[in-house]
Formats: sequence, structure tokens, C-alpha cells
Amino acid sequence: MPGGGFSSVTPAGVEFEAKITPIVIITCIMAATGGLMFGYDVGVSGGVTSMPDFLEKFFPVVYRKTRNPGIDGNYCKYDNQGLQLFTSSLYLAGLTATFFASYTTRILGRRLTMLIAGFFFIVGVVLNAAAQDLAMLIIGRILLGCGVGFANQAVPLFLSEIAPTRIRGGLNILFQLNVTIGILFANLVNYGTAKITGGWGWRLSLGLAGIPALLLTVGALLVVDSPNSLIERGRLDEGKAVLRKIRGTDKIEPEFLELVEASRIAKEVKHPFRNLLKRRNRPQLVIAVALQIFQQFTGINAIMFYAPVLFNTLGFGNDASLYSAVITGAVNVLSTVVSIYSVDKVGRRVLLLEAGVQMFISQVIIAIILAFKVKDHSDDLHKGFAILVVVLICTFVSAFAWSWGPLGWLIPSETFPLETRSAGQSVTVCVNLLFTFVIAQAFLSMLCHFKYGIFLFFSGWVLIMSIFTLFLIPETKNIPIEEMTERVWKQHWFWKRFMDDDEVAAVTNGDIAKKNGHANGFDPTSQL
Repeated sequence: MPGGGFSSVTPAGVEFEAKITPIVIITCIMAATGGLMFGYDVGVSGGVTSMPDFLEKFFPVVYRKTRNPGIDGNYCKYDNQGLQLFTSSLYLAGLTATFFASYTTRILGRRLTMLIAGFFFIVGVVLNAAAQDLAMLIIGRILLGCGVGFANQAVPLFLSEIAPTRIRGGLNILFQLNVTIGILFANLVNYGTAKITGGWGWRLSLGLAGIPALLLTVGALLVVDSPNSLIERGRLDEGKAVLRKIRGTDKIEPEFLELVEASRIAKEVKHPFRNLLKRRNRPQLVIAVALQIFQQFTGINAIMFYAPVLFNTLGFGNDASLYSAVITGAVNVLSTVVSIYSVDKVGRRVLLLEAGVQMFISQVIIAIILAFKVKDHSDDLHKGFAILVVVLICTFVSAFAWSWGPLGWLIPSETFPLETRSAGQSVTVCVNLLFTFVIAQAFLSMLCHFKYGIFLFFSGWVLIMSIFTLFLIPETKNIPIEEMTERVWKQHWFWKRFMDDDEVAAVTNGDIAKKNGHANGFDPTSQL
């Protein structure tokens, strides 16, 4: 995790011995179900908010506008702050919960934090499915948001710590893969429940979120906590036993000693959030924050939250809009699988840069088509153009799904040192949820005012983030987490200026003296 761990046991570049054991794979799959819940929540809201029965019960004003397109133009019929609050309240709650989750991941462990997330999810699902009024609906979404805050804090950290270095990227992306599967599952459910007569289809859509909620809860009960977390809490023997178990070898002493040393250094940091602001941690913090802002300003969540609503706006019928959302959800899943196989081979930077080009081109072409073909009161988008828009949105979604989607979580989780890891992940999740909330709350209003220009707005941001990637995001593939400072930050043309060699030398020399000439020193930035 970002710069400033230590490499106290092995020379830089030596990888610890580790087999890819069944327990690691199973544990990571179970933990990553937290992403399944998050994805379902993202995907279900757009489908439900396009269902007439749901709108009639909770948002009658929007319902009347959708029944009478003449009242507002195509682009403005869903522009309603209350409707956007239904979607966005989850992310605002997640933002708040993140601060508490940072404490629980450090003091109670990653596993127990995932269990707390599961509890919030289950209670939130029950309230949503049984909602009788808007207040009950929003409270349910807020509780789901608390679950999202706890799960998004614990799961990426857990996956990065459990996984062997050489497949860390792929296993970490299991979280994002589950997010995409959750979105697809929600789209399929919405497609089916929209056909239910009797006005209760939306309840089934919201209630089926209980399946991933139960999977996460059961998974959290069955998995072991990460060795890093156990050692951090002083349970050294247990941590060593778990490390031996997940690595599938008895030759774990070098890695164990490094984890113990990292934990000792971490304990000396009394104020991890304050420590995050120190000069040596600035590269990791800036990149983590930038990745989260950029991830949201690709426009992906605007499409994923509101895909059925967006397709409805473009003139698709209700059935066709839900069907198109299912297609984009399926593309999302398949493209994330591509990322799992490629991230540890071609690297993080190549995926980010290629996707930037693909997303920019597809969004500009969509904007051009909509500018000429979808007017405020046009009845329909010609079938050929409708298909082209779906293909272009799928092109955009696929690029995001093998780049900014998973890597927005992976890169921060693998770059912070142990002493600021929980705090760093907390800031990452917090910024992500803040900007997710902003986009969720503003998108339908932006669509109303920008019209087709909304895609030009997001494409401009894609250009900015691609330039940022080209110059400021270093490659982190196949580098042990605790060696990031020496092998990444100190070698980077720009970020190396934040690694203060005078302070480094003082810390290293002091440590060597204290250890009576022990040959293995700290990573230079570990105590600054």
C-alpha cells in the first residue's frame, strides 16, 4: 500500500515463497461477495426507478411526467431530487460509515468488519423490501450504505493481504468482478420483475438483495482473518499459523518477520490519518484520491445507476431499456474477467491508458449521435442508431471494466504501508463514495440541462485522467507491497522528490545502531 513500508528481511526484489493454495482462492472468493452486494445495490436502483408501480407509489410527480411526455422533454422527465436521493442516499451513508470502518478494520480486524457489513446489508434489505413510504425506503437505503462503507473498507484490504504477490492483482479484482456480477444480477432481476402484474415486482427486486447479503455474512463467518491483521493486533502465533496455512509452505519466516516489523512500525504511528498527510505519504495519497475522483468522472456509475432510465430517455421502450441494461451488465462482467487475466501480465498502466482512448472515442461518438437524433420531444431513436448507441455504451463499459473499475480499488490497496493502510483505504473509500453520491444525486438533473452534452462532459474528464496516468501513475505489478517505496516511489521521475533521503538515513542508521548492527534495515520511509 502506498509508499513507506519496510523491507527489513529480504533484499529488494526477492519474492517470498508462496503457493497458490485452495484456501487462498476460496477465502478470496468468499470475501469478494462484499462486491456482489455493492454491485446489486448499484444495479437495482436504476431498474426499480424506471418501474411505473414503484414511481406511482413513491414518486407520483415523476410518474405523471413519464406518462405524459409532453409535460417535460425526453431529457428532463426523470429530473427529480427525491428520486435521485433514493439512489444517492446509500453512498452518503457509506461515506459516513467509512470513518467507523477504518477503526474496526484496525482494532477488530478485517473479518469482523465484513461481518458488520453483512448485518447492515440484511437489515437494510428487509426495510427496503417492506417499505410503505418514502422515509422507510430511504432509511433502508441508508443502512445498505453503512454496509457498503464497511465492506468497501475491509474487503480490498483483506484480498491484498491474503493474496501472494504474483497474483495479488488478479485476486484483488475478484472484488470488482463481484461488483459487476451484482450489477448484472440486478439487471436480470429487474427485467423479470418488471413483467410482474400486481404492483409488487419492485419489492422482489429490492428483497433479492438478501441473497448477496447472506453470502457475505456466511462468508465472513467462515474465512480466517489476514495474517497482517492478526499480527497487527498482537496475535503473533495465530498470525504465523494462518500465514503458513495460506502460503502452503513452512518457509514463511522471512515474510512473517517482515509483517511483524511492519506491525511494530505501524504501532509507533499514533495518528494514522495525520501521518497520511506527511510528505513521504503524499504520492500514495494523491494517486488514491485522484483515482477515485477520476473513476466516478468517467461517467460509469451514471450509466450503471440509471441505465434503464437513460435508455428510456433515448426513446427505448421500457422492455427494451431493461434488456439493453442487461446487455451492458453482461459486457461489464466479461470485461472484468479480462482484467483478472491481464492485470498481472501487461500491468496497470497499459490497461488504464488503452481504456482512456477507448472510452474517449465511444463517448464522443455517442454525443454526436444524440445531438442529431434525440431531441426534447422526438418520439423514437431510429432502430439502427439505437443499436449503435448500445454498442458504443458497451464499448465504453468494457474499457472501464478492465481498467478504471478494478484498478481504482487495486492500486490504492497495494500501495499504502501498514502504518497508514487502514487510514489510506478509509480515505480511498470515502472519496469514492463522496463522488459517487455527487454523480448519483446530480446525473438526472445534468442530463436534463446538458442533454447530449453530458457525454462530452465525461469524455473531457477521460482525457484529463489519461494524461494524469501517463505522467504520474507508476507501474506496481509484481512488486511486494512492503517494497513499494524503494522500487516504485524512489524510482519515479516526479514522486521521488517526496522521499526525503536525509530523514531516511537518520531512521535507518538509528535502527541499525539500536539493533546492534543487524544487517536488515527499514525501508527508508517507514518511520518518517
